[in-house]
Amino acid sequence: MSEAAMTHLQRLGIAVDIAREAGRMIVEARSSQAFGHRYKHGHELVTDVDVAVDTRISERLEQHFGHEARLSEELAPDPSRLARPEPLWVVDPIDGTVNFAHGLRHVAVSIAWVHEGRTRLGVVHAPFLGETFTALDGQGAWCNEAPIRASRTDDLRRSLVGTGFPYHRDARPPLLRRLAAVLDHCQDVRRNGSAALDLCDVACGRLDAYYESVSPWDCAAGWLIAREAGARTGHLYPCPEGIPEDLHGENLLVASPGIHHELGELLRRADDSPPQ
Repeated sequence: MSEAAMTHLQRLGIAVDIAREAGRMIVEARSSQAFGHRYKHGHELVTDVDVAVDTRISERLEQHFGHEARLSEELAPDPSRLARPEPLWVVDPIDGTVNFAHGLRHVAVSIAWVHEGRTRLGVVHAPFLGETFTALDGQGAWCNEAPIRASRTDDLRRSLVGTGFPYHRDARPPLLRRLAAVLDHCQDVRRNGSAALDLCDVACGRLDAYYESVSPWDCAAGWLIAREAGARTGHLYPCPEGIPEDLHGENLLVASPGIHHELGELLRRADDSPPQ
């Protein structure tokens, strides 16, 4: 069967198989503890396992979809690919590398397929949690093949909100104003260390909302999964021209439809407030 004739469901099945193989590699590497690490850009942790898993995913995608472009965190992080209308695979081999290196369980493989600027399928596999989240554009979202649904809360005061912080320490102080605003107006905040899994937690109602600025490979699959589960997906500010909304990772806001607008207004007011 040609790549063009392959259905989205068939593509999803292949992507799930690839993600689960990658997950087994991650679990085995954690068990052996025989991996090195370094810091790219001076501050961002990357392990040998990130590179090995990215390489294996790339090999599998090449095997099945050799003519389709790939954007991945370790092997092909070229942002110019985002603006192209051609099919694109967007891969994060280990979302939550710091968690992985420290023995924490919030670790995921994220694989998305984008066509004409819109994410058509997404897989987020959490090997240490035993969960595989999937979605097809316009057809729904699932966890371990069971349908999932986002929170329907409309009470910001009772909402549990996920977020994260950038590796650049100099970029953190302005975000503390957002954090303070959310802590003042919502039930509580969670910072789990994996954007892909935070988005999936919104998709299945464990979190009522999530906001952060991340890279496209962190959010491409989880964004679709949350949207297909009924969450409202968007951004705090307009997306740059030429970058598809589904692949723009800056200032994400994904939430229950009943609190999305109110939470967005709260976060934008925090951005406008003067530092203390």
